[in-house]
Amino acid sequence: MHITAAVSRPGEPFPKIEQVEQSEPGRGEMRIRIHAVGICHTDLHEHPGRHAPHPIVLGHEGAGIVETLGEGVNGFAVGDHVVLSGSSCGHCPSCLANRPTYCDLAMPLCFGGKRLEGSTALCADGEVLHSHFFGQSSFASHAIVPERTAVKVPKGLPLELLAPLGCGIITGAGAVIEALQLGFGQSLAVFGVGGVGLSAIMAARLVGAQHIVAVDINPERLELARSLGATHTVLATGDDTVQQIRQITGRGVEFTLNTTNAEAVHSIALEVLAMNGTAGFVAAPLGPWNAPMFPMLAGGKQLRGILGGDAAPRLFLPKLIDYWQQGRFPFDRLIKTYPFGEIATAFHDVEEGHVIKPVLILPQGGAT
Repeated sequence: MHITAAVSRPGEPFPKIEQVEQSEPGRGEMRIRIHAVGICHTDLHEHPGRHAPHPIVLGHEGAGIVETLGEGVNGFAVGDHVVLSGSSCGHCPSCLANRPTYCDLAMPLCFGGKRLEGSTALCADGEVLHSHFFGQSSFASHAIVPERTAVKVPKGLPLELLAPLGCGIITGAGAVIEALQLGFGQSLAVFGVGGVGLSAIMAARLVGAQHIVAVDINPERLELARSLGATHTVLATGDDTVQQIRQITGRGVEFTLNTTNAEAVHSIALEVLAMNGTAGFVAAPLGPWNAPMFPMLAGGKQLRGILGGDAAPRLFLPKLIDYWQQGRFPFDRLIKTYPFGEIATAFHDVEEGHVIKPVLILPQGGAT
């Protein structure tokens, strides 16, 4: 079948929209007609080719409608509306414990660019294109996805708003609720208030945290953070960031969540913790960084890596959607939509910090 896809190729500044060929769904797979897809920083990082092979169709915050069922698919029907999240095997101990982001096969399934048996779903004029990025490759009019990648959602809800739930929003909200298990009356500082950080702030308000501190270098982002639930904001442009945060509670915060990859921020996120505090992080430092081991030991502090918010999408996303419908988790305020043909502009805008969560809207024509 011929579809439209945005292909990432070596040396190209942005994904380029092309007409490509897509195979039929394999066993346990479905073809999804993509209605909308969010752009995540992981897409930006992988476009030049850091982990995934090239050429490849990226995209891992897709939402659409089930169009074709492969053999063995039982939980879905043609016409179902779905949000897509990451891929996992379903059989390893992590998957069986409802922690699919820590699947034993997460790296080959999400970054391998092909099915586990070695085939891809895409080609262009005989050239093999890598597919199955995070089980999706949803920068396309249609995506071939494993059944486990899809989460059924109620028809009638706007798919262009639900699309980013599958990665950025579940990562931030899940980090607070599932991984850190922030509780009523506790304190949290969030470093970097982009899509992940703002989702964490909304989740912290949802669970009743007493002190929610937003830390960033962008005053406009901090204003938005306060409107979404931050009780305090810290403009981290000086050398007193640690002092400002510690003064809010008088002893530091019980939890931090670092959404940045800056080495200095990783250090600060540990330094502002109160005794027995936990520093969660969702991105590794870009450069060399040594954790301050003695202060961690003396303070009983923990450093906690978090992937996908520790959340099981099929259990967690329906709850977030319900909270959004109640007006208690207004993630729609983060979103700006673009036509699919303006993917280069959307990439540029998110790289420059002009937009928090860009979402591409796909034309809803037929494939051939």
